[in-house]
Amino acid sequence: MIILITIIHIIVCAFLIIVVLLQSGKSGDIAAAFGGMGSQTAFGPRGAATALSRATTWSAIIFMVTSITLSVFASRHTGPKSVLQGVPASQTKSQPAAPAPAPAPPAKK
Repeated sequence: MIILITIIHIIVCAFLIIVVLLQSGKSGDIAAAFGGMGSQTAFGPRGAATALSRATTWSAIIFMVTSITLSVFASRHTGPKSVLQGVPASQTKSQPAAPAPAPAPPAKK
């Protein structure tokens, strides 16, 4: 089951990349920066949804669903939850270091 969802996830990732790169910009030309006619609204003019934008929306939805599904499966994985979970606890008590012996007095002649 996880393998099937992972394969679908990878295919959707590649499809989403291709679909996003094929889309044209939404009137973000240089004229929009200087108050040109291309920027009448805050986010540019909105036309009818094309097949490419619908494909982007549905592939993004499928990408999110497969991502959440894979993360749920990964969290339910039976195994150590932490890297340090299998390490036995240290039973030794640390003690302060013994003080250094006092230096010997200098010899008199």
